[in-house]
Amino acid sequence: MNRLGYLLIAILFAVLSLSFSVIDNNSNTKTITDFSLKNVDNKKVSLSSYKNAKGFMVIFTCNKCPMAKFYSNRLNTLNKYYKTKGVYLLAIDAMDTLAYKEESFTLMQKKAKADKLNFPYLQDKSQVVAKQFKATHTPQAFIIWKNKSGKYDIKYEGAIDDNAGDAANAKPFFGRSS
Repeated sequence: MNRLGYLLIAILFAVLSLSFSVIDNNSNTKTITDFSLKNVDNKKVSLSSYKNAKGFMVIFTCNKCPMAKFYSNRLNTLNKYYKTKGVYLLAIDAMDTLAYKEESFTLMQKKAKADKLNFPYLQDKSQVVAKQFKATHTPQAFIIWKNKSGKYDIKYEGAIDDNAGDAANAKPFFGRSS
């Protein structure tokens, strides 16, 4: 890749990485209600499907985004580590399948198989869940934690780490990368 290509990727990453924010517990905490979406295995998945869950890493991603393509292995690693602690990873594709043919459910299934995803890859075709989270781009990460009433509060919103293109040198903004 030439210098211009690297520069464009660096600028894109800089813009994306500036969009993260930690949610202040003392401010108006956004609460997420349960949802149910179709997984690539054709089964419905909801937050309530995970009876012992303390929280979730919810990643809005898609098939076509060049930045999102860097993360399959890192997300597999995060899920493997944290699910033993009661924190599960859910990836959600909320892209418009009419506008973006590469976001079809069939292609989501192919991506999940090719990337050996060890977590649910859910389709939010109507974008109801994405709107609830106020997700704006891919990849975009949210950490939600179960509160005393059994609902989930957003505790983190933003980037997965600080280096999409170089996993070995990435410093995670949340979780553990290795």
